[in-house]
Amino acid sequence: MTIAWVFPGQGSQAVGMGTDLIDNAIAKEKFAKAEQILGWSVVERCQSNEEELSQTVYTQPCLYVIESILTDLLKQQGQIPDYVAGHSLGEYSALYAAGVFDFATGLELVKRRSQLMNEAQGGKMAALMKFDHEQLTQVIKNTPDVVLANDNSKEQAVISGTPTAVDSVLAQVKAKRTVPLKVSGAFHSPLMAEAAQQFEDILQASFFSDAQMPVFSNVDPTPETDAQILKQRLSEQMTGSVRWREIMLALPQVNIQNVWEVGPGKVLAGLIKRTCPHLTVKNLSHLTDVI
Repeated sequence: MTIAWVFPGQGSQAVGMGTDLIDNAIAKEKFAKAEQILGWSVVERCQSNEEELSQTVYTQPCLYVIESILTDLLKQQGQIPDYVAGHSLGEYSALYAAGVFDFATGLELVKRRSQLMNEAQGGKMAALMKFDHEQLTQVIKNTPDVVLANDNSKEQAVISGTPTAVDSVLAQVKAKRTVPLKVSGAFHSPLMAEAAQQFEDILQASFFSDAQMPVFSNVDPTPETDAQILKQRLSEQMTGSVRWREIMLALPQVNIQNVWEVGPGKVLAGLIKRTCPHLTVKNLSHLTDVI
């Protein structure tokens, strides 16, 4: 039975997530270590309110910490994936699961990434549901300052760019539904170049090991284990598109039969079920799911 673990990113958070882990020994150790690194309590933030938890500077570290704990608990039970992948922020959890870096190194990276993305200004992102892919591709091609940020599935995508450019695309593309995202910047676009450059120093100073199993990266859905290639792909992630649809379609190509979404929510599980209906998919988001 070939299994892939996939890890959700920003947007999957929910107030109360991770609270069932509080009394677990592995979780206690991780929560304490996280508070030393972050200077604030993940447990407290997860029990705060939706507005606070949805701030990028809190969302991303909280998701990484909870997904790392769930990973540790699964491994404690003898579970090991054959492949891993993560959606945007989730790629950091995937790299942790693959043994590319230790918990603290990953959290230091996520801390800095979340700060830089939280400080980004002047951009806009919007999601489109049930649209014409060819039309969207052509309109983006003809519109400066906007890109396809998240190619999530045949029926769901996110565009990113200047507010004027994003609005222009939305006015031209027929979609069943469009939703402006509550973010301050144009994530996964060239407008994040300055933030990406600032992030590069801490990334290059971080120690990466070769992955213990192949990783599908957001900017290149080709499975990879080489530490330097995985670091380079992560370097490109802040300004590059999340090619999630391609990652999902690649899963059956490497004979994956089962996919476990490790983390809060069921966003990725839903996308995979609709894209690859023959795969067996389940979500592992609570203590009772992993022990």
